[in-house]
Amino acid sequence: MTSNNESGTHGAILMDDATDKDSATVELRGAGKTYGNVRALHGVSLKVFPSQVSCVLGDNGAGKSTLIKIISGLHQHTEGDFLVDNTPVRFSTPREALDKGIATVYQDLATVPLMPVWRNFFLGSEMTKGPWPIRRLDIERMKKTADRELREMGIILDDLEQPIGTLSGGQRQCVAIARAVYFGARVLILDEPTAALGVKQSGAVLKYIAAARDRGLGVIFITHNPHHAYMVGDHFSVLRLGTMELSAARDQITLEELTNHMAGGTELTALKHELAQVRGVDVEGLPEEEALQVGAPQAN
Repeated sequence: MTSNNESGTHGAILMDDATDKDSATVELRGAGKTYGNVRALHGVSLKVFPSQVSCVLGDNGAGKSTLIKIISGLHQHTEGDFLVDNTPVRFSTPREALDKGIATVYQDLATVPLMPVWRNFFLGSEMTKGPWPIRRLDIERMKKTADRELREMGIILDDLEQPIGTLSGGQRQCVAIARAVYFGARVLILDEPTAALGVKQSGAVLKYIAAARDRGLGVIFITHNPHHAYMVGDHFSVLRLGTMELSAARDQITLEELTNHMAGGTELTALKHELAQVRGVDVEGLPEEEALQVGAPQAN
Protein backbone atom coordinates (compact mmCIF):
# COMPACT_ATOMS: atom_id res chain seq x y z
CA MET A 1 0.00 0.00 0.00
CA THR A 2 1.31 3.45 -0.85
CA SER A 3 0.51 6.57 1.10
CA ASN A 4 1.85 10.10 1.25
CA ASN A 5 2.43 12.25 4.30
CA GLU A 6 0.63 15.60 4.25
CA SER A 7 1.31 18.49 6.55
CA GLY A 8 -1.95 19.48 8.21
CA THR A 9 -2.90 22.27 10.59
CA HIS A 10 0.06 23.51 12.67
CA GLY A 11 2.37 20.95 11.07
CA ALA A 12 0.15 17.99 11.83
CA ILE A 13 1.01 14.74 10.10
CA LEU A 14 -2.01 13.54 8.13
CA MET A 15 -1.92 10.32 6.15
CA ASP A 16 -3.81 9.44 2.99
CA ASP A 17 -6.63 7.12 3.98
CA ALA A 18 -6.19 4.37 1.44
CA THR A 19 -8.67 2.20 3.37
CA ASP A 20 -11.46 4.76 3.04
CA LYS A 21 -14.81 2.98 2.88
CA ASP A 22 -17.98 4.02 1.14
CA SER A 23 -19.40 6.14 3.91
CA ALA A 24 -18.43 7.20 7.40
CA THR A 25 -21.11 6.97 10.07
CA VAL A 26 -19.73 10.06 11.82
CA GLU A 27 -17.43 12.64 10.28
CA LEU A 28 -15.90 15.89 11.45
CA ARG A 29 -14.47 18.26 8.84
CA GLY A 30 -12.29 21.03 10.20
CA ALA A 31 -14.45 21.15 13.33
CA GLY A 32 -13.70 23.49 16.20
CA LYS A 33 -15.13 24.99 19.35
CA THR A 34 -14.57 28.32 21.04
CA TYR A 35 -15.75 29.41 24.49
CA GLY A 36 -15.73 33.18 24.34
CA ASN A 37 -12.14 34.13 23.58
CA VAL A 38 -10.83 30.65 24.32
CA ARG A 39 -10.34 28.31 21.36
CA ALA A 40 -10.60 24.79 22.77
CA LEU A 41 -10.62 22.92 19.46
CA HIS A 42 -9.62 23.97 15.96
CA GLY A 43 -9.47 22.32 12.55
CA VAL A 44 -10.13 18.76 13.70
CA SER A 45 -11.10 16.19 11.07
CA LEU A 46 -12.15 12.67 12.01
CA LYS A 47 -14.00 9.80 10.33
CA VAL A 48 -15.64 6.91 12.15
CA PHE A 49 -16.61 3.85 10.14
CA PRO A 50 -18.64 0.78 11.12
CA SER A 51 -16.56 -2.11 12.47
CA GLN A 52 -13.62 0.17 13.18
CA VAL A 53 -11.99 1.48 16.36
CA SER A 54 -10.84 5.08 16.00
CA CYS A 55 -8.46 5.99 18.83
CA VAL A 56 -8.16 9.63 19.90
CA LEU A 57 -5.14 10.26 22.08
CA GLY A 58 -3.95 13.34 23.87
CA ASP A 59 -2.65 14.65 27.16
CA ASN A 60 -4.71 16.69 29.63
CA GLY A 61 -5.94 19.86 27.94
CA ALA A 62 -5.46 18.46 24.44
CA GLY A 63 -9.15 18.85 23.56
CA LYS A 64 -10.38 15.29 23.99
CA SER A 65 -13.27 16.27 26.29
CA THR A 66 -14.40 19.02 23.93
CA LEU A 67 -14.37 16.57 21.03
CA ILE A 68 -16.53 14.13 23.02
CA LYS A 69 -19.00 16.88 23.91
CA ILE A 70 -19.44 17.90 20.27
CA ILE A 71 -20.03 14.38 18.96
CA SER A 72 -22.29 13.38 21.90
CA GLY A 73 -24.50 16.47 21.50
CA LEU A 74 -23.58 18.17 24.76
CA HIS A 75 -22.01 21.16 22.99
CA GLN A 76 -22.30 22.50 19.45
CA HIS A 77 -19.31 23.09 17.20
CA THR A 78 -18.58 26.71 16.26
CA GLU A 79 -16.53 26.02 13.13
CA GLY A 80 -16.29 23.34 10.45
CA ASP A 81 -18.83 20.61 9.73
CA PHE A 82 -20.27 17.68 11.67
CA LEU A 83 -21.92 14.96 9.58
CA VAL A 84 -23.83 11.80 10.47
CA ASP A 85 -24.49 9.45 7.53
CA ASN A 86 -23.19 12.19 5.20
CA THR A 87 -25.83 14.63 6.47
CA PRO A 88 -24.78 17.81 8.32
CA VAL A 89 -26.12 17.88 11.89
CA ARG A 90 -26.04 20.23 14.85
CA PHE A 91 -27.26 18.47 17.97
CA SER A 92 -28.92 20.50 20.70
CA THR A 93 -29.04 17.73 23.30
CA PRO A 94 -27.43 14.33 23.94
CA ARG A 95 -30.85 12.77 23.30
CA GLU A 96 -30.65 13.90 19.67
CA ALA A 97 -27.27 12.18 19.36
CA LEU A 98 -28.72 9.02 20.92
CA ASP A 99 -31.57 9.09 18.42
CA LYS A 100 -28.92 8.99 15.67
CA GLY A 101 -27.24 6.00 17.33
CA ILE A 102 -24.37 7.84 19.04
CA ALA A 103 -23.88 6.63 22.63
CA THR A 104 -21.27 7.82 25.10
CA VAL A 105 -19.86 5.89 28.04
CA TYR A 106 -18.23 8.39 30.40
CA GLN A 107 -15.70 7.60 33.10
CA ASP A 108 -18.33 7.88 35.84
CA LEU A 109 -20.50 5.44 33.81
CA ALA A 110 -23.79 7.17 34.84
CA THR A 111 -24.73 4.25 37.11
CA VAL A 112 -26.40 4.12 40.52
CA PRO A 113 -24.03 2.07 42.73
CA LEU A 114 -26.70 0.74 45.12
CA MET A 115 -29.09 -0.41 42.39
CA PRO A 116 -28.91 -3.97 41.00
CA VAL A 117 -27.05 -4.68 37.79
CA TRP A 118 -30.24 -5.34 35.80
CA ARG A 119 -31.82 -2.09 36.99
CA ASN A 120 -28.77 -0.10 35.94
CA PHE A 121 -28.83 -1.85 32.56
CA PHE A 122 -32.28 -0.39 31.86
CA LEU A 123 -31.89 2.84 33.83
CA GLY A 124 -34.05 5.48 32.15
CA SER A 125 -35.45 3.01 29.59
CA GLU A 126 -37.30 0.52 31.79
CA MET A 127 -39.57 -2.18 30.34
CA THR A 128 -43.16 -2.04 31.58
CA LYS A 129 -46.27 -4.18 31.34
CA GLY A 130 -50.00 -3.85 31.99
CA PRO A 131 -52.58 -1.35 30.77
CA TRP A 132 -52.14 2.39 31.08
CA PRO A 133 -52.34 4.19 33.55
CA ILE A 134 -51.39 1.36 35.91
CA ARG A 135 -48.40 0.05 34.01
CA ARG A 136 -45.66 -1.47 36.15
CA LEU A 137 -42.07 -2.57 35.72
CA ASP A 138 -41.60 -5.85 33.87
CA ILE A 139 -38.84 -7.03 36.18
CA GLU A 140 -38.54 -10.60 34.94
CA ARG A 141 -38.23 -9.57 31.30
CA MET A 142 -35.61 -6.96 32.16
CA LYS A 143 -33.58 -9.51 34.13
CA LYS A 144 -33.70 -12.08 31.31
CA THR A 145 -32.88 -9.50 28.66
CA ALA A 146 -29.97 -8.04 30.63
CA ASP A 147 -28.55 -11.52 31.29
CA ARG A 148 -28.85 -12.50 27.62
CA GLU A 149 -27.27 -9.31 26.30
CA LEU A 150 -24.41 -9.45 28.79
CA ARG A 151 -23.70 -13.07 27.89
CA GLU A 152 -23.68 -12.25 24.17
CA MET A 153 -20.92 -9.75 24.92
CA GLY A 154 -19.10 -12.45 26.91
CA ILE A 155 -19.99 -10.97 30.32
CA ILE A 156 -21.20 -13.67 32.73
CA LEU A 157 -22.42 -12.50 36.14
CA ASP A 158 -23.65 -14.96 38.73
CA ASP A 159 -26.15 -12.58 40.31
CA LEU A 160 -27.81 -9.70 38.47
CA GLU A 161 -29.40 -8.67 41.78
CA GLN A 162 -26.07 -7.58 43.24
CA PRO A 163 -25.54 -3.81 43.41
CA ILE A 164 -23.52 -2.65 40.43
CA GLY A 165 -21.25 -0.81 42.87
CA THR A 166 -19.93 -4.19 44.05
CA LEU A 167 -18.55 -4.99 40.59
CA SER A 168 -14.99 -4.17 39.62
CA GLY A 169 -14.30 -1.07 37.56
CA GLY A 170 -13.69 -3.21 34.48
CA GLN A 171 -16.96 -5.11 34.94
CA ARG A 172 -18.92 -1.86 35.27
CA GLN A 173 -17.32 -0.56 32.08
CA CYS A 174 -18.30 -3.75 30.28
CA VAL A 175 -21.91 -3.54 31.50
CA ALA A 176 -22.08 0.05 30.24
CA ILE A 177 -20.75 -1.03 26.83
CA ALA A 178 -23.27 -3.89 26.58
CA ARG A 179 -26.08 -1.51 27.57
CA ALA A 180 -25.15 0.93 24.80
CA VAL A 181 -25.00 -1.88 22.24
CA TYR A 182 -28.42 -3.21 23.28
CA PHE A 183 -30.08 0.18 22.96
CA GLY A 184 -29.05 0.53 19.34
CA ALA A 185 -25.76 2.38 19.39
CA ARG A 186 -24.06 2.55 16.02
CA VAL A 187 -21.21 4.71 17.26
CA LEU A 188 -19.85 4.12 20.75
CA ILE A 189 -17.73 6.82 22.41
CA LEU A 190 -15.62 5.53 25.29
CA ASP A 191 -14.12 8.20 27.54
CA GLU A 192 -10.86 6.91 29.05
CA PRO A 193 -12.37 3.50 29.93
CA THR A 194 -9.05 2.03 31.14
CA ALA A 195 -7.68 5.12 32.91
CA ALA A 196 -8.24 3.92 36.49
CA LEU A 197 -8.00 0.17 35.90
CA GLY A 198 -5.32 -2.41 36.53
CA VAL A 199 -3.76 -4.61 33.87
CA LYS A 200 -6.29 -7.47 34.12
CA GLN A 201 -9.36 -5.21 34.17
CA SER A 202 -7.97 -3.11 31.32
CA GLY A 203 -7.53 -6.28 29.29
CA ALA A 204 -11.18 -7.20 29.86
CA VAL A 205 -12.37 -3.77 28.72
CA LEU A 206 -10.18 -3.89 25.60
CA LYS A 207 -11.65 -7.30 24.80
CA TYR A 208 -15.18 -5.90 24.91
CA ILE A 209 -14.15 -2.92 22.77
CA ALA A 210 -13.02 -5.43 20.15
CA ALA A 211 -16.29 -7.33 20.61
CA ALA A 212 -18.29 -4.15 19.99
CA ARG A 213 -16.28 -3.55 16.81
CA ASP A 214 -16.92 -7.14 15.69
CA ARG A 215 -20.67 -6.52 16.10
CA GLY A 216 -20.46 -3.73 13.54
CA LEU A 217 -20.18 -0.66 15.75
CA GLY A 218 -17.90 2.26 15.09
CA VAL A 219 -15.94 2.90 18.29
CA ILE A 220 -14.26 6.15 19.33
CA PHE A 221 -11.74 5.16 21.98
CA ILE A 222 -10.54 8.19 23.95
CA THR A 223 -7.34 7.45 25.84
CA HIS A 224 -3.96 8.77 26.90
CA ASN A 225 -2.38 5.30 26.78
CA PRO A 226 -0.85 4.53 23.35
CA HIS A 227 -0.22 0.89 24.28
CA HIS A 228 -3.91 0.27 25.00
CA ALA A 229 -4.88 2.15 21.84
CA TYR A 230 -2.51 0.15 19.63
CA MET A 231 -3.90 -3.17 20.90
CA VAL A 232 -7.38 -2.56 19.45
CA GLY A 233 -7.14 0.53 17.25
CA ASP A 234 -7.65 0.69 13.48
CA HIS A 235 -6.99 4.42 13.17
CA PHE A 236 -5.14 6.86 15.43
CA SER A 237 -5.54 10.58 15.97
CA VAL A 238 -3.37 12.59 18.35
CA LEU A 239 -4.64 15.93 19.68
CA ARG A 240 -2.32 18.57 21.06
CA LEU A 241 -3.51 21.94 22.38
CA GLY A 242 -6.81 21.63 20.54
CA THR A 243 -5.44 20.74 17.10
CA MET A 244 -4.87 17.46 15.29
CA GLU A 245 -1.17 16.65 15.38
CA LEU A 246 -1.41 13.18 13.84
CA SER A 247 -3.97 11.18 11.85
CA ALA A 248 -2.88 7.76 10.60
CA ALA A 249 -4.20 4.27 9.96
CA ARG A 250 -2.74 1.33 11.84
CA ASP A 251 -0.58 0.14 8.95
CA GLN A 252 0.90 3.62 8.58
CA ILE A 253 2.34 4.00 12.06
CA THR A 254 4.26 1.94 14.60
CA LEU A 255 3.66 1.81 18.34
CA GLU A 256 6.97 3.60 18.89
CA GLU A 257 5.98 6.45 16.59
CA LEU A 258 2.57 6.73 18.21
CA THR A 259 4.15 6.80 21.67
CA ASN A 260 6.59 9.52 20.63
CA HIS A 261 3.79 11.70 19.29
CA MET A 262 1.69 11.09 22.38
CA ALA A 263 4.64 11.98 24.62
CA GLY A 264 5.25 15.27 22.83
CA GLY A 265 8.27 14.01 20.93
CA THR A 266 8.46 17.08 18.70
CA GLU A 267 8.74 19.28 21.76
CA LEU A 268 11.34 16.94 23.25
CA THR A 269 13.59 17.31 20.21
CA ALA A 270 13.57 21.09 20.64
CA LEU A 271 14.28 20.64 24.34
CA LYS A 272 17.11 18.25 23.54
CA HIS A 273 19.14 20.96 21.86
CA GLU A 274 18.71 23.26 24.85
CA LEU A 275 19.57 20.56 27.40
CA ALA A 276 22.64 19.52 25.42
CA GLN A 277 24.27 22.74 26.62
CA VAL A 278 23.74 21.82 30.28
CA ARG A 279 26.46 19.78 31.97
CA GLY A 280 25.35 16.53 33.55
CA VAL A 281 22.14 16.12 31.52
CA ASP A 282 21.96 12.97 29.37
CA VAL A 283 20.08 13.69 26.13
CA GLU A 284 21.27 10.72 24.11
CA GLY A 285 18.02 8.82 24.71
CA LEU A 286 15.84 11.59 23.31
CA PRO A 287 14.71 11.12 19.68
CA GLU A 288 15.82 13.24 16.76
CA GLU A 289 13.10 15.09 14.86
CA GLU A 290 13.51 12.85 11.79
CA ALA A 291 12.69 9.77 13.89
CA LEU A 292 9.25 11.16 14.71
CA GLN A 293 8.06 11.32 11.11
CA VAL A 294 5.48 8.64 10.37
CA GLY A 295 6.98 6.07 8.06
CA ALA A 296 10.57 7.18 8.77
CA PRO A 297 13.12 4.35 8.71
CA GLN A 298 13.86 2.96 12.15
CA ALA A 299 17.39 2.99 13.54
CA ASN A 300 19.08 -0.37 13.91
